[in-house]
Amino acid sequence: MKLGIISDIQCNIAGFRQGLERMGEIDELFCAGDSVFQFRWSNEVVGLLRELGAHVVLGNHEETILSRDGERALSSPKIDQDLVAWMREKPYRLEAEVDGKKIMMTHASPWEPWDEYHYPPEAIWARAAAFDYDAVCGGHTHFKMAQRHGTTLVVNPGSAGDPRDSRNDFQLSCAVWDTTSDEVIFYDYPDPTRSFVAHSGLL
Repeated sequence: MKLGIISDIQCNIAGFRQGLERMGEIDELFCAGDSVFQFRWSNEVVGLLRELGAHVVLGNHEETILSRDGERALSSPKIDQDLVAWMREKPYRLEAEVDGKKIMMTHASPWEPWDEYHYPPEAIWARAAAFDYDAVCGGHTHFKMAQRHGTTLVVNPGSAGDPRDSRNDFQLSCAVWDTTSDEVIFYDYPDPTRSFVAHSGLL
């Protein structure tokens, strides 16, 4: 099976749609949090995730807007309250079994403290070898990563909404994991909302 993995969309519906286009035909979609951005909500992004039946976890940006601090932002008549209720039901940590593979997904660190940023070169990832999962998926850093530690594959697809990874020239990215071949393919692409900046050479 082909599992699409996406994270940190941050209300960028155009970036999200382009990521889906590049991933092509997938069997399941996993979204590792931060679908929205601080006090901004996107009916389009959340609605598309629901339409696609995506596996979704909450990130720090959902935590912000779904808290008391976000009540004013979510009170706008433009906000689809059914989508807000749908998002509120999502967990911060998800365990699933797909094609016989045990998967755990969380937004940031799989270890406490849960909001820590752990980048690809960090030695802490060696601890993933102790997990009883075939794959651990996350986001938060906006830096793509696919590493195997013991029998556990750790995947961060990067960001489909806010590029920060200098290693791919600050492009958006997403990933597809083929559970049969165990291959992870990354797709890098320009942020359609920043076309002027990219073409002007400011990045």
